[in-house]
Amino acid sequence: MELERFEEEIKYKFKNIELLKNALTHTSYAYEKNIESNEKLEFLGDSILEFISSDYIYNKYSFLKEGEMTKVRATVVCEKSLYKIAKKHDFGEYLYLGKSEIYTNGKERPAILADSVEAVIAAMYIDGGLEIAKKFIITNLAEEIEIATKNVGQKDYKTVLQEKLQVHGDVKIEYDIIKETGPDHDKQFEAEVKCNEKLLAKGMGSSKKRAEMDAAKNALENLKK
Repeated sequence: MELERFEEEIKYKFKNIELLKNALTHTSYAYEKNIESNEKLEFLGDSILEFISSDYIYNKYSFLKEGEMTKVRATVVCEKSLYKIAKKHDFGEYLYLGKSEIYTNGKERPAILADSVEAVIAAMYIDGGLEIAKKFIITNLAEEIEIATKNVGQKDYKTVLQEKLQVHGDVKIEYDIIKETGPDHDKQFEAEVKCNEKLLAKGMGSSKKRAEMDAAKNALENLKK
């Protein structure tokens, strides 16, 4: 019954439910029960994920250069993105974990959750074919890919700001994260940038680095004014 709820969550009904069980079986549980873990499915899923995302980026964002496509793919095909997918679909609630992982709250560990997403992708591919796996991947990563393509050629605003401020000599430039909001899987950070203790601007971002970059960008715009 539990797996039926999970199938509703990922919007795919398995013909062979044992494949899905295998995909959700962590090594710790497999060792205790002397059964096969999801490691082999994870291996296959990793390759499928990379191929599908590469194909999607190549066809939809053909204006990007090869190096830029590689950067976009690296940005979205990573543990952080897969962890967000797992949290979105409550993967942790359906994982088969050994006692040690249950005790240490393994269902929240990013590495375990990310690996399980790859394994489920492989299980969907084996059970329903490439188009089924592709639909799940693109549905969950299209927005991340879109954001990554917009940022791939982004100037390093922090470097530009530093060059402008130091044109007449050394100055003290500081970045501080002054606020963070939201759950662990969807944090928002607010940063401020100061020059010689004077506040220049603030910025927002989904990571500390992006918030600082946004603050630098806003500071540059303020300097133009």
